[in-house]
Amino acid sequence: MELPEYKGHSAVIEFDVEDKLFVGHVAGIADLIGFHADTLAEAETAFRDAVDDYLEILAKAAG
Repeated sequence: MELPEYKGHSAVIEFDVEDKLFVGHVAGIADLIGFHADTLAEAETAFRDAVDDYLEILAKAAG
């Protein structure tokens, strides 16, 4: 399952039946940026937070 794009990034999410939560990662980048949540709505928020954190780290590294 894919979430809507956010700031030029997309995510892939799967539901982990054993742990009963949504697990995802930011797709299309060399770095591994993962997130998880109890609901799909929370997963979308976690994805956006992960992208914001990733972009902040990249900006600090470049600056």
